Amino acid sequence: MTKATADRKKRVIQSPKTKPAVRQVRTFRSSVKYLNSLTNHERSIRTPYDTNNFGLARTTRLLAALGNPHKSFKSIHVAGTKGKGSTVAMLGAMLQACGLKTGLYTSPHVMDVRERATVNGELISESDFAKAINAVIGVTQKARVPRPTYFEVLTVAAFHYFAEQGVEIAVVETGLGGRLDATNVISPEAVAITSISYDHMSQLGTDLGAIASEKAGIIKEGVPVISAPQKPQARKAIEAAAESANSSIRFSNEGVGFSYRFEFSRTHGRHARICLTTENSRFEHLLVPLHGEHQAINCGVALGILDVLKTRGIQVDDQAATEGLANVRLDGRMQVISESPRILVDGAHNAASIDVLIRAIGQHIAYDSMVVIFGCSKDKDISGMVRQIQYGADKIIFTGINSPRSADPSELAAEYSEHTGKMAQVADTLEDAMQIAMGAVTRDDLICVTGSFYLIAEAIRKYSSETTVAV
Repeated sequence: MTKATADRKKRVIQSPKTKPAVRQVRTFRSSVKYLNSLTNHERSIRTPYDTNNFGLARTTRLLAALGNPHKSFKSIHVAGTKGKGSTVAMLGAMLQACGLKTGLYTSPHVMDVRERATVNGELISESDFAKAINAVIGVTQKARVPRPTYFEVLTVAAFHYFAEQGVEIAVVETGLGGRLDATNVISPEAVAITSISYDHMSQLGTDLGAIASEKAGIIKEGVPVISAPQKPQARKAIEAAAESANSSIRFSNEGVGFSYRFEFSRTHGRHARICLTTENSRFEHLLVPLHGEHQAINCGVALGILDVLKTRGIQVDDQAATEGLANVRLDGRMQVISESPRILVDGAHNAASIDVLIRAIGQHIAYDSMVVIFGCSKDKDISGMVRQIQYGADKIIFTGINSPRSADPSELAAEYSEHTGKMAQVADTLEDAMQIAMGAVTRDDLICVTGSFYLIAEAIRKYSSETTVAV
């Protein structure tokens, strides 16, 4: 045996003892490819809700290995079933207008994963996104987390980016639940809980009180809580969690001067105005920038959080906040993506959200008849959603969504007919569904695409005109 051959064999024998090379990403495309290689519970058909799949340990270790960037900025934590994204958007706009460098961490995204991390309303750049993901990859071995999940990496990367950008305050939306959600590593100045209803039932259960308890798991010791009005079961669970944590809690419509009304003007069309008066704040006749009664409730929660922040030593100027609120826009919610034919998309993905969507369309949009194209995940409250659709749809077409979790359109149609006694059409793809819808509408009719963010993202990509409008 030659010396060179012996050396090669020695290296082969010794190589398993050496640490594998840490994978690096250099571009935005490669960072997305890396993320897509990870376990993604957002796309999983049925993931057990336990500490093996969720929990804070891996996120905590990754953050510690990066120097705990989440401790460099103040934060607000937002949980709930519906209204989280809208509440986060309104809070972020108002805080930014008050002169605070503001980060927003939200999920899911509609068109681009970078939507999840913004600073002062600007998406993280592709190069900064790749750098943030690379930073997390670089500490996975040190943190003893060789295979973090998709959401854990995004959460840690966002917090790292916020610290790098010198963010002063971040508004952080939970992903799933709250107690075991990766975002629950932060120590917020205040907690917001939006309306709680049935969603993610395969993980969180079918009992509203149990679901609310999981959401309320983000309440920290002594941290004040502002909650939207809740159903009795949910309210009881949230109050119990706040009491256990010695945290003050106020429901946004109680204990203060709170009211809202609907009106019409040539400038703003149909819209809501809200009033909130407390010892520290006086917001009078504020225009709610997003449409629907539910958005007035969400706005009340956002204003309640601003009021709390004043007591925590954060400078909030009411007039500046009012001006910031007027600038809020939110993709994927009551968004008209085409005028001919008229197509509206909305990411409503549970029964309560479908209910408020149908009512909001009735309040704000004039149409002769409405064709609804609907697709959803199989782990959703399908019975509840199909019951609500009947109240707004003159015609309904069920289709699949671009996800392994997609519910079978034929089964959706069968359940719809069973619950309502009405007939529905079925299309395997969105293109097929849209072809049916376009053949059924006239100029004064409306096509509404809803049920899943996956479905509306596909609709935006394929059917939006150059200019889209959030109505």
